[in-house]
Amino acid sequence: MSTLLFVIAQQQQQSMLGMFLPLVLIIVVFYFFMIRPQMKRQKETQKFRDALQRGDKVVTSGGIYGRIDEIKDNIIYLEVAPNIKLKVDKSVVLKDMSDAPVAK
Repeated sequence: MSTLLFVIAQQQQQSMLGMFLPLVLIIVVFYFFMIRPQMKRQKETQKFRDALQRGDKVVTSGGIYGRIDEIKDNIIYLEVAPNIKLKVDKSVVLKDMSDAPVAK
């Protein structure tokens, strides 16, 4: 009788493992294919924004192209035309356009 109970308990344990194994695998796949790459992109973006300096040509999330005139904490003053400066938040700066070709 005790061996029968042992066998039944062992089968229940295996069925529990079989039930949770797919769930664990899905979580692992989500982490490696979605969460981890997103965290890496966020770190790269933050590193880019921390490295910004005066004179860099950038584009904002709103599509405004300009040259950084001044940086104060989280505020950037962009010169978009001669003597025209916009005050924008540092978080809206998307990418460096210093290497972009200039239209003639």
